[in-house]
Amino acid sequence: MTIQESGTARPAGRPRSEKAEKAIVEAVLDLIGEGMGVSELTIEAIAARAGVGKTTIYRRWGNKEDLVVDALSTLKAPLPPLAGTSVRDDLVALVDAMRREHGQARSRCVMNIAMSEADRYPQLFERFLQRAVEPRRKAMREVIERGVASGELRADLDVDMAQAMISGTMLWHTKWGPAGDLSLDLAERVVDAALAGMAP
Repeated sequence: MTIQESGTARPAGRPRSEKAEKAIVEAVLDLIGEGMGVSELTIEAIAARAGVGKTTIYRRWGNKEDLVVDALSTLKAPLPPLAGTSVRDDLVALVDAMRREHGQARSRCVMNIAMSEADRYPQLFERFLQRAVEPRRKAMREVIERGVASGELRADLDVDMAQAMISGTMLWHTKWGPAGDLSLDLAERVVDAALAGMAP
């Protein structure tokens, strides 16, 4: 599968080069990680860093914003498989995916720099959220709703609040918590603390 995903058919032409795509995406992430904001990022700079021509980039992406969305999306790991047998186990799997993503210094740096310009590029970041974040929100919501239906969680549970508590707690640990506190059992500790208040 290529890096860029699209629901539209591709025009006929030269076969896409996954090696070139990877070089271009890595160039975007490198430049942002070095402190270049989205507003400063240019196709010329990306092409020079990737060692490709501008036409190679435009052949794959219609504009800079499309490319940035694709590049940032690669920092998100695929959704983990969920067994569906235990709400606790599925929540731990989802939260641990967050821990692993944020445990990579480069990913944290790139996302922090890129997100600092969300107000200037609202449509770009809305597309990123829909593509890379919303599937994770949906998966967590479905797990919590399943727990309410099965009796594993309180019948009167506010699902939105429960989701915010779990995600928010993990976000605090990854952004503002004690340095290096992304231990292997962090997801279990976060989920167990939340479930203590959500159990019937």
